[in-house]
Amino acid sequence: MLEVVAGVIWNQGQDELLLTLRKPGQHQENLWEFPGGKLEAGESQFEGLNRELVEELGLTVVSATAWMSISHDYPDKSVLIHFWYVFEFEDEPIAREAQLMRWVSIDELSDLSFPAANQPVV
Repeated sequence: MLEVVAGVIWNQGQDELLLTLRKPGQHQENLWEFPGGKLEAGESQFEGLNRELVEELGLTVVSATAWMSISHDYPDKSVLIHFWYVFEFEDEPIAREAQLMRWVSIDELSDLSFPAANQPVV
């Protein structure tokens, strides 16, 4: 089972969430997701969340709380995703891995395609 951490990142002033698009060639390619990635050995969920968001988006987490964990079996792999609400962060997000990213309103979430493991969050 692949253990992953993902951030549900709030732009509180605009009431929007930050999403990234999985790149071609990645598992679940061309689907929108809540940014994050694999936990490394010995890393806490918070440490992994912060490391992944710095690497992917240049964001440093200031305030976050664990929300829910979801286990999902795809035909080719199983994942356990720990979702965290990220309420406060430093710096403006930039797509550091050449991925598409965008802020979306909660109403827009149902119009986008997500990996099956993200559906309970959506």
